[in-house]
Amino acid sequence: MPTVLIIDDHHPVAVALEVLLSLNDIDAVIAHDPEEGLRLLQQANIDLVIQDMNFSADTTSGEEGVALFQSIRARHPDMPVILLTAWTHLDAAVDLIKAGAADYLAKPWNDQRLIATVQNLIELGQVNRALLRHVQRERQQKRELETHYDLCGLIWQDNTTKKILEIACQIARADISVLITGPNGAGKERIAEIIQRNSSVRDGPFVILNCGALPAELIEAELFGAEAGAYTGAARAREGKFEAADGGTLFLDEIGNLPLAGQMKLLRVLETGRFERLGSNRERQVKVRVISATNADLPAMIRAGQFREDLYYRLNVIQLTLPALAERPDDILPLAESFLDPGKRLQAQAKCALVQHGWPGNVRELKNVMQRANLLARGDTISVDDLALPAPGVATGGNGHVLSANDAEPDRETIEQALQKAGGVIAQAAAQLGLSRQSLYRRMDRLGISRTG
Repeated sequence: MPTVLIIDDHHPVAVALEVLLSLNDIDAVIAHDPEEGLRLLQQANIDLVIQDMNFSADTTSGEEGVALFQSIRARHPDMPVILLTAWTHLDAAVDLIKAGAADYLAKPWNDQRLIATVQNLIELGQVNRALLRHVQRERQQKRELETHYDLCGLIWQDNTTKKILEIACQIARADISVLITGPNGAGKERIAEIIQRNSSVRDGPFVILNCGALPAELIEAELFGAEAGAYTGAARAREGKFEAADGGTLFLDEIGNLPLAGQMKLLRVLETGRFERLGSNRERQVKVRVISATNADLPAMIRAGQFREDLYYRLNVIQLTLPALAERPDDILPLAESFLDPGKRLQAQAKCALVQHGWPGNVRELKNVMQRANLLARGDTISVDDLALPAPGVATGGNGHVLSANDAEPDRETIEQALQKAGGVIAQAAAQLGLSRQSLYRRMDRLGISRTG
């Protein structure tokens, strides 16, 4: 049952309030002066305070009530306080409402209004305390995660992200393959790095291969290495990613782009730890933990005959699905603020715009938007205009570049113009087109555009 503390030096008033509250299933505790009231607040579990404004004989200024309220506020900032006022100090009560008092009731009070006010404030207080406990519990869990595990400086706040991190850290020490799925730019590589940094091979190498950034004929050489002369342009023997990752972790991004021949060889390495360099008959033995990632629908690719089912189950011992940034809304503002230049801050309207934006390019798009805003802002405050976010319903590329229906898939002429304008610098041309560098490479290969100009 909730408990109300009544602080009033007039005994009949205090008793009348106590009886009224008890008739409505509310306990009451009485204090006849401010000192006793403050002591009871420390000792008892109080849900709400009803306090008078005067306690000394022949005093009508309300100054004692103001001092009591300020003391309660300083020691118990979330405690709801109802003021009992007389017309002579109504102005003081109104000022205290502005300072945070919950309500004021004039003497003599209306019983129904008083009970309704008390019940509403107690219910609101219970909800607020429950929310506060929930927030404190989440903050404690966040601190525990960041204390017990190396999260590689990841900026996060959303409960969905917390659940993913908990699983990632839980499975990190297990010697099993992990498949991370999710859209481009969502942070799959960072999750892979966190798994590696908390694994039993954290002191070993962490090697990354983006299978979507290379032509199909070079992926096997990148994975397994090649002897001199194994293919055109192989002037000397080269070590593959599996050899480089021996004793550590190999992260294979965009695994859905691996050609079928490479899939078969990858399956053999996962099963035996053995492989051969291209152009060599000598088997090599490695111990490598493989983490892979994709934004593709691998089961659909299996049904279409584009991905081996046996390899899928080898890679997918544990699957982590990283949702799009828009599905982790509490991560948006902490991430955005982490991308701000020192001394800059976001306007309230800019914060609202960031949270409401759909972020089709995920964290990568958010980073680029904030970098652009840092440059466009005239002062230390970043406004909605500085963000230059597209209107709702307008598609954007991975870096926030606005795409119309006509240029969502750039043609050969558009790509060549961008390359010429960028002086052949792929990263710069990709930024102009609103594509990732890997996506531009794939389009260039498909359209037969030379990478060397």
